[in-house]
Amino acid sequence: MCTTQRQDRNLVINHMNNRFLSASASSRQTRGRNNQRISANTVRRRLSTSGLRARQPYIGPILTQRHRHQRTLWALEHAAWDRNQLRSVVFSDESRFCIDHGHGRVRVWRTSGERYQADCVREHDRWDGASAVLEAQYVKIKVKITV
Repeated sequence: MCTTQRQDRNLVINHMNNRFLSASASSRQTRGRNNQRISANTVRRRLSTSGLRARQPYIGPILTQRHRHQRTLWALEHAAWDRNQLRSVVFSDESRFCIDHGHGRVRVWRTSGERYQADCVREHDRWDGASAVLEAQYVKIKVKITV
């Protein structure tokens, strides 16, 4: 064992406070017993033992309580719509390609069931940096031609 129980607890606390802290960065900041460096694999094992796993974060806007309430109201208003009514809705899809820089392989340390927790979500700003946005709209239109 190259770390003490106290150091293991500190590793877990540090990663719970900063979910996006990498294991290698944490290993550089932490010294083990006898002031020896610990490896990133040691950090990963300690975090795994405590139930934390490195996962890809959910990427999206942080929804406030007001946003959640408005989405719920919209869903309740349109819950009884049938297929004919839904056909008149325009659904849009949008893809963003980052030109400025790569986002790299970002991981978040979380336990099972914490995917949408606010500190486990990587916020994205639609208009941050140089980017290109492609937007497509899907519209299903039936045209009847009579001759």
